[in-house]
Amino acid sequence: MKLFLSVFVSLFAFTAIADSHSDDELAVLESLNAYYDARRNEDWKKVVSMESSAGVLSTNSDGSFHKPLIKQSADDWKNSGTGGALNIYYPEAVQFSKNVVFTRFYYEGMAGFGDVEQPYRTRVTMNWVKENGKWVVRSQHYSPANYGGVHVPQATDFDN
Repeated sequence: MKLFLSVFVSLFAFTAIADSHSDDELAVLESLNAYYDARRNEDWKKVVSMESSAGVLSTNSDGSFHKPLIKQSADDWKNSGTGGALNIYYPEAVQFSKNVVFTRFYYEGMAGFGDVEQPYRTRVTMNWVKENGKWVVRSQHYSPANYGGVHVPQATDFDN
């Protein structure tokens, strides 16, 4: 009976440990949802406040590694012309170090540019860093998740 109880407790403990997130991972998942809620609601000031003050390294689903480190303003976001109804699916977070949390998820829905809307599905990975006690986006990578990619062009794709 003692052996059975020991095995049962051990199995339960390992399952609980394997499924739990650290407080920082949970905080970043909340920040992730808040960041994309702000983007969906076009609250560009909030979006900018949730990005690193040092800038963000981005790679879009068109494979554009050429994008430089940028510090976008609320006006930059507003002028990007993107819109639509996009949602996060299956978000995961893993803490790499005390001040770095990696996230990955699917981002799907209808993306719009001007009057044109089309289906959009991409895999996203992000690194969140803690700056001044707050979790902010430091890098993000969007990779095609549907038939070789469904990147929706935006005005900033054509900037030098």
